[in-house]
Amino acid sequence: MNTEQPQPNGELLLQLVNMKMPFGKYKDTVLCNLPVSYLEWFNRKGFPKGKLGVLLQTLYEIKINGLEYLLTPLKK
Repeated sequence: MNTEQPQPNGELLLQLVNMKMPFGKYKDTVLCNLPVSYLEWFNRKGFPKGKLGVLLQTLYEIKINGLEYLLTPLKK
């Protein structure tokens, strides 16, 4: 049985602090700065397809589980 804890994907975390939202109400907002309410809306309505969807789902999980401290050392 594997007892190792899963490690966060560093590249994914870097993208969360560098990539900007490409559309919508929060266009040009860095993903890690999106409000939880916006991520909750995506969670209800469906996340976008592709990389952006993966990033937004990851950010949603980070924020609702109180793990934002993982992003703090990566922010510019």
